[in-house]
Amino acid sequence: MSRAALLVLADGRFPAGGHAHSGGAEEAVGAGRIRDAGDLAAFCRGRLHTAGLVAAALAAAAADGTDPLALDEVADARTPSTALRTAARRLGRQLMRAARAAWPDPALDALAAARPRGAHQPVVLGLAARAAGLTPLDAAHAAAYESVSGPATATVRLLSLDPFDATAVLARLAPELDQVAARATEAARRCAAEGPGALPAASAPLLEIGAEAHAARPVRLFAS
Repeated sequence: MSRAALLVLADGRFPAGGHAHSGGAEEAVGAGRIRDAGDLAAFCRGRLHTAGLVAAALAAAAADGTDPLALDEVADARTPSTALRTAARRLGRQLMRAARAAWPDPALDALAAARPRGAHQPVVLGLAARAAGLTPLDAAHAAAYESVSGPATATVRLLSLDPFDATAVLARLAPELDQVAARATEAARRCAAEGPGALPAASAPLLEIGAEAHAARPVRLFAS
């Protein structure tokens, strides 16, 4: 295992397309739910413990060797919003391209062939982590961190928020991020024995509703 591979995979400059997505932050800013660093902290905390937990568990399960096609169906079932499913598959397709260039692997090739329009991003992330020699916990950390770092970075652009304040939000969430990654990894272990029902299905209805509203906006800075 190369821990440096985790740094590459979680780096915001990794060409996986995440820079074009706000993780729901753009709609929250437009609706007045994010106005300052305090609001951003509350938004990121809520996202981490819902969508972030689900994504981290899917990534950990894929890294642990669970069938990625089965996990892709699980991801669909846990994503009611059509807009979010579309965004997740677009991100998965872009991440797949980057991962296959960085860590060529037959399992990535097989998933790309089976899902030419893209598998859900957390599933691809977990498979990429496995190809890079990383652990399920590493994959969970990468997914959980991405669930909050994307909105934080987007909010800096949307509100001209002080980057130091946005970074402080992420730093203060670090202990909770560790907890979410640990919970996700434990769920992935149970998934291997008990099936996909062991994976968390934490819901975030406002994120789902916001994604549909955002998709209907005629002018947007971010794709989602």
